[in-house]
Amino acid sequence: MRVGIASDHGGFELKVKLIEDLGKAGYQIKDFGAFEFAPEDDYPDFVIPLARSVAKGETTRGIAVCGSGVGASIAANKVPGVRAALITDCFSSHQGVEDDDMNMICLGGRVLGHALALDLTLTFLAAHFKNEARHCRRLAKVNKLEKS
Repeated sequence: MRVGIASDHGGFELKVKLIEDLGKAGYQIKDFGAFEFAPEDDYPDFVIPLARSVAKGETTRGIAVCGSGVGASIAANKVPGVRAALITDCFSSHQGVEDDDMNMICLGGRVLGHALALDLTLTFLAAHFKNEARHCRRLAKVNKLEKS
């Protein structure tokens, strides 16, 4: 699975650790930046290219990390085809994929510890969309909004 990851300064330290751990777990990682800690950088500069890559299918799933995860989630969801959510618990990490076909997870680098962030990420990456009629019907309604 090809996984994209991006962060601003608020998520930089967590992103670096996640890249190392996910690489050891066998995931192919594409880093969309930031590539160094820069206190004045802005999350959209990194999250939007990641979200576009996910929407185009160039990366299978995306991980966006900012200070709280909120800004990354807002930015990612502006890209048609992206279904991103701020995730703080394991149930939502897999349920978001299974029921809502979530393709990006957003994490708070200043809110979550490394161990929990890794658990949430691994749970997200292991989950699969159920493709049940009720879920497909709901996604069709969401997709229609992107075209209006």
